[in-house]
Amino acid sequence: MITIRSKKFILRPFKKGDELSVAKNINNIKIARNTLHIVYPYDMKAARSWIELNLKLDKEKDKSQFHLAIAINGEASGGIGLSQVNGHSAEIGYWLGENYWGRGIATKAVKLLTRHAFAKLGLRRVYAYVFPFNKASSRVLQKAGYKFEGKLRKNILKDGKPIDELLFAKTR
Repeated sequence: MITIRSKKFILRPFKKGDELSVAKNINNIKIARNTLHIVYPYDMKAARSWIELNLKLDKEKDKSQFHLAIAINGEASGGIGLSQVNGHSAEIGYWLGENYWGRGIATKAVKLLTRHAFAKLGLRRVYAYVFPFNKASSRVLQKAGYKFEGKLRKNILKDGKPIDELLFAKTR
């Protein structure tokens, strides 16, 4: 079980009881617009499914992905994780409740998880895809030391429409 502490928050595994705070913090059209897999509205059923998935991944010791809560004052106020973990690289993804935007929390969480990925998991590359209109997420990655690698034209479907993505990465 991974737990990473900072002065403002703790990165920890999602647990039973996080459903209400997850649903409260993630149920935001702005978050859904700027992410690929988060839906709006995001209800308690979705939150329960998310928590169950994470408990299952942990129980099965699935090393291909893991997700951590960004816990502020004990509440799951955001999430961050690695997916597509394959020996030397992984994709990082994150979200944070709007009440916590603009405080450097997402940047610090990305820095901490990236440091963990390099030091404890032995990864050599961590990358992220960002929609071109998500300027805040691009800034988070740049402040965390990620470099812009390119624009992938019509790389993904969002709401059934092809959309560009920006690729950022940090290497060790």
